[in-house]
Amino acid sequence: MIHHTVMFRLRDELSEAERLQAATRFKRDIEALVNSIPAIRSIAVGLNINADEHWHICLLSQFDTLADVRAYAAHPLHLEAAGRLKPFVQQRACVDSQMP
Repeated sequence: MIHHTVMFRLRDELSEAERLQAATRFKRDIEALVNSIPAIRSIAVGLNINADEHWHICLLSQFDTLADVRAYAAHPLHLEAAGRLKPFVQQRACVDSQMP
C-alpha cells in the first residue's frame, strides 16, 4: 500500500476567507475523484485548524502501487482539480511512503 501525503501552504497575501474558499473547493473536488479514478483506494483532504502551524491543507490518499499514484497524478480530472488550487499555493510538500 502506498500512502500519498501532500501538504499545501496557501499564499500569505490571501485573506482567511480566500484561503478557506480555495481549500474548501479543493477538498470537494479532490475527494470526488474517488468515484472517477479507479486507482484511488482512499482519499481525504483535511483543512488545518491550528493557526500556529505552517500548512493549510493536508491530502491523505492510498494506492496499491507507485504506478497507481503516478497514473492518478497524470489523470486529467486530477490535473483539473489541482489546477484550480495552483494559483493559491505558495508551497507544496509531498511524501509517497510504502506501508503495510
